[in-house]
Amino acid sequence: MILTLDIGNTNIKTALFEGMEMRQYWRISTDRQRSSDELGLLLMNLLQYNRIDRGQIDGIMMSSVVPQINFTVEHMCRNYFGIEPMKIEPGVRTGINIKYENPRELGSDRIANAVAAYELYGGPCITIDFGTATSFGVISERGEFLGGAICPGLKLAADALTERAAKLPRFELTKPESVIGRSTVTNMQAGIVYGYIGQVNYLIERMKKELNAPHAKVIATGGLAVLVAEESNVIDVMDGLLTLKGLCLIHAKNAQH
Repeated sequence: MILTLDIGNTNIKTALFEGMEMRQYWRISTDRQRSSDELGLLLMNLLQYNRIDRGQIDGIMMSSVVPQINFTVEHMCRNYFGIEPMKIEPGVRTGINIKYENPRELGSDRIANAVAAYELYGGPCITIDFGTATSFGVISERGEFLGGAICPGLKLAADALTERAAKLPRFELTKPESVIGRSTVTNMQAGIVYGYIGQVNYLIERMKKELNAPHAKVIATGGLAVLVAEESNVIDVMDGLLTLKGLCLIHAKNAQH
């Protein structure tokens, strides 16, 4: 089995794959102060609880957008699994031709999303990852990563609104019944949620136009994707495991060599 680790700003998403079949999935908070032993024991407990022998794991693939935690995770993999984790870095085969001005700048999670989207759904396609930041990735019919867009995530936008405007209260990030709010809270919910849906729809419309691919498939992933997908008319596929599937596919491409 392959253990995949997607280290994000808020959570570490991790899954066990047998082939391309997911056997188990967990979310762990991203704690920059956590030691390798604490993380290792946490994973050991999760495996034990699900009656999985760590000896069944013969490979680890990770992506990270939090460089400060990478050494801790790599140390944990060596100490608790006896495995050197594979990372998305120069020299690792992905099957995707990255057309970024500086490919080293591209986040490993976005590469994993592009690999999974292209291999599982075909090109041209557009990925949207609703995380702490929301990232869009555009993949051509030939499997080239052409670029994309990054904007503040829904929760980040909501937090910024309440932190920077003294009289505005904190509010639950849910979709109000009407876009015309009748209280301060529903005004804020309407502005953030419906405004965000409009942003997503417009960006996708422009990307399809520039790509000259009106039928490009749009694949959404990430914790808050559901909130947007319910109202957006541009999302074709919801795949909450897109990044982890991409990591599994990349591991398979490199394990063969």
